[in-house]
Amino acid sequence: MSDIKIRIKNLSKIFGARPESVLKYVEQGMDKEQLLEKHQHILGLHDINLALENKNIEVIMGLSGSGKSTLIRHINRLIEPTAGSIEVDGEDVLKMNSKQLRHFRQSKTAMVFQKFALMPHHTVIDNAGFGLKMQGKDKAFIDEHARKWLDRVGLTGFENHYPAQLSGGMQQRVGLARALACDADILMMDEAFSALDPLIRSDMQDLLLELQQELHKTIVFITHDLDEALKIGDRIAILNGGRLVQHGSPQEILLNPADDYVERFVADVNRTQVLLAKSIMVDEKPQDQTQSVTCQEDETVHTVLHTLLSEDGSYVVVEDSEGRKVGYIDKETLADTVFQSEQKSAA
Repeated sequence: MSDIKIRIKNLSKIFGARPESVLKYVEQGMDKEQLLEKHQHILGLHDINLALENKNIEVIMGLSGSGKSTLIRHINRLIEPTAGSIEVDGEDVLKMNSKQLRHFRQSKTAMVFQKFALMPHHTVIDNAGFGLKMQGKDKAFIDEHARKWLDRVGLTGFENHYPAQLSGGMQQRVGLARALACDADILMMDEAFSALDPLIRSDMQDLLLELQQELHKTIVFITHDLDEALKIGDRIAILNGGRLVQHGSPQEILLNPADDYVERFVADVNRTQVLLAKSIMVDEKPQDQTQSVTCQEDETVHTVLHTLLSEDGSYVVVEDSEGRKVGYIDKETLADTVFQSEQKSAA
């Protein structure tokens, strides 16, 4: 089976009375502002090509108006495209009839929204089981699975409360439990944590990463926050003005920004907290080095440097998750990486 879960091809979306008729101007290079001024149409997306991998957290990010929320809503056809195609597990979503699309939305995808989208006059357990009710599951099944996922997100004991009795962070946990209870392959999260206070937001990010280690869902996560994207994303797609400007791992984006827009985005990032050992390791063992320390390939440069200094090592042996040697890092490379990161942050 292909590792690509969602394949988006040549996707364009123009909002207005005659979108197909003005698409040609965008294809000729007209930007968002010009299209609105000259033709009174709004460019949502243009020529998006993305292959989103199975069991990854795929982050779609950009500033307000970049098209990220528009893009995620195409995956389950809450928005119809002007041009292009969306395939999930090789099946063209745009060719689904209304019955197939309804089944796809109920069983294949689940959404977590920024504003929680809870029903205020229903209890927490009823909110958590709502998706299962829409799937036609019986009451005992709904109750069992709703309780299970409420427990997993830390809300045991709150089943009979109402949303207004919960904090914002707790309400979003209900939304996450509701989505997970549906057991959908694809979890779509649209600015899901952006309305939360910073500490609660960090806790929710940690919870998502913890759950993902067990569940291995395909998660499409929308955010405007680069720190959040770098923390949770396996890969990050950056949009600007409705166009895709870069798609890659956090390492690739930090080390090789595609253009000035991306470079400005990453300018203030502390790279040592994001860059991983595997991104700076080499194949050959350093010469004339004595004391080694060991690290995992997915540890950050910051962590590796701390280990090296605390154990008074002269070089690092990098291992994969199964304990096999995959590379080496010498002290000078670590020091240079840290120095360059500090220089970029100060610039």
